[in-house]
Amino acid sequence: MEIQIPGIHHVTAVTGDASGNVAFYTRVLGMRLVKKTVNQDDVSAYHLFYADRRGSPGTDLTFFDWPQSPPARPGATTIAPIGLRVNDEAALEWWAKRFQEHDVAHGAIVEDGGRTLLVFADPEGQRFELVADRGVPGGEPWPESPVPPEFAIKGFYDVTMTSSRPPSTAAMLTNVLGFRAIGEYGREGGGRVTVFETGKGGPGAEVRVVSPEDGQIGQVGIGGVHHVAYRTPDADQQVEWRERALEAGLQVTPVIDRFYFKSIYFREPGGALFEIATDGPGFTADEPESELGRHLALPPFLEPRRAEIEAGLRPIEVAAESN
Repeated sequence: MEIQIPGIHHVTAVTGDASGNVAFYTRVLGMRLVKKTVNQDDVSAYHLFYADRRGSPGTDLTFFDWPQSPPARPGATTIAPIGLRVNDEAALEWWAKRFQEHDVAHGAIVEDGGRTLLVFADPEGQRFELVADRGVPGGEPWPESPVPPEFAIKGFYDVTMTSSRPPSTAAMLTNVLGFRAIGEYGREGGGRVTVFETGKGGPGAEVRVVSPEDGQIGQVGIGGVHHVAYRTPDADQQVEWRERALEAGLQVTPVIDRFYFKSIYFREPGGALFEIATDGPGFTADEPESELGRHLALPPFLEPRRAEIEAGLRPIEVAAESN
């Protein structure tokens, strides 16, 4: 059977303020901190994972804590905004009021590219779109969330990427990864957007590729996306994807065991960093669901260095809520 990518696995961005990051994503957006660990390639930095109740693939928004990074700069080679799913327009209206109450930068509810959405940004300028998915099943709400289940963020809807070489990006998506082009439209402010889908399509399985008019190259940094990861169900199919990417001339890493999933990485021709990650074994591999995100979790190969790693991390401090 021909292998397929079902959709987005996770999106990883950059923060310079771990404490503020935890406060915003858990208290304002109501997502669950499902894993507090470290960047395995830079153990001086937290790697924070926010998701649904279980940390299901397709719901994980993650952050590297790199306070020394420069601010992100929009432009070619970067990924933004990140599309997050909610049920319907009533949910968007609820979120618009919530953002107003919490002084979150946001726009009006608009129609864009066939979607009904609400644009907003986190305190560091990370750009998002809340998109109504018209009730398509999504992640499992976190019972302790301050957000009512009917308005909860359900996972990813899509990502938008600005390519330095749009035709080459399109060819890679369709010829190598098996995506399908399903539409094109003009973007406010200039440029064209081509929509691609994978797997069954729809929420969680779309990517929008922007053809910029000015060609300015962007920069990854605080308030920007580091990479997008796509799903594969198991390690065997991941090896097939790696071989396919190598045959296409892409420079692909070996399979890297991240303990919670296995990963391969490569840059697509337009400059964005892609990952293909396995669905399992998941975040309960080293702690029960009830304890997810409560303690610093380290994969077994880093556990012998726990004292050293903990000494090098800034404590995450979130002030008590006043109400």
